[in-house]
Amino acid sequence: MKNNRRDFIKKTTVLGLAGATIPQFGNAANKPAEPLITGSEIRPKVLFFDVNETLLDLTAMKESVGAVLGNQSDLLPLWFTTMLQYSLVTTVGRQYNDFGIIGAAALQMVAANNGITLTEEEAREAILGPIRSLPAHPDVKPALQQLKDAGYKLVSFTNSSNKGVETQFTNAGLLDYFDERLSIEDMGKFKPDADAYDWAARKMGIQSHECMIVAAHGWDIAGAIWAKWRGAFVSRPGAQLYPLAPNPEIIGSNLTPIAQKLIALK
Repeated sequence: MKNNRRDFIKKTTVLGLAGATIPQFGNAANKPAEPLITGSEIRPKVLFFDVNETLLDLTAMKESVGAVLGNQSDLLPLWFTTMLQYSLVTTVGRQYNDFGIIGAAALQMVAANNGITLTEEEAREAILGPIRSLPAHPDVKPALQQLKDAGYKLVSFTNSSNKGVETQFTNAGLLDYFDERLSIEDMGKFKPDADAYDWAARKMGIQSHECMIVAAHGWDIAGAIWAKWRGAFVSRPGAQLYPLAPNPEIIGSNLTPIAQKLIALK
């Protein structure tokens, strides 16, 4: 019996399981509103912000897409995951299409699988119509201004096109908050491909560990951390961290507590 126990301990040590804790699965929106931080207390040189959902409220687009899918509640998240899946398929296949075009194609796929007839034009309009004029979340402008006043360099970093983001920021009144806008359109690989984060760091002339992603998507946070970036997770309702990726050093229910924690860094 003692030999069996020693063998078990030896095996778990080799596998890196000894003393490990089981990851907690659940909705990150249920986490405390106050941000958490571990690790470095040094300011990142550049804050890179994801755009859709992190900064902009997607409610109008979700309603538009939901309408063409017959308001079947289960089809809306299926559409988004299908869009993300095929953006990664495109990247792995060394191809590139505009993220909005991929979204329209994914919408047609989901519609067809559920007996809904949807033309390419109808699919594109359901997405591209409302996405151009999405409003910013209420916490976004005050938090961005506080970060700018505190001396941070702010850069948007998105899977959407350059023209699309310029239109979105113009309509949402966000243009003046950012020092630069980066789109993966310029390098042809969608986040969370590690090459996308490496490219963005080079574009800003800094090292990976000097970058911090601020995002409301667990996959974006995971990709950035695996690329040696730092992370701040905005746990918007329904957002979740990926349990198999390292936790970001900051977690907040919106940008307000995240900005407060960032401003406190030296």
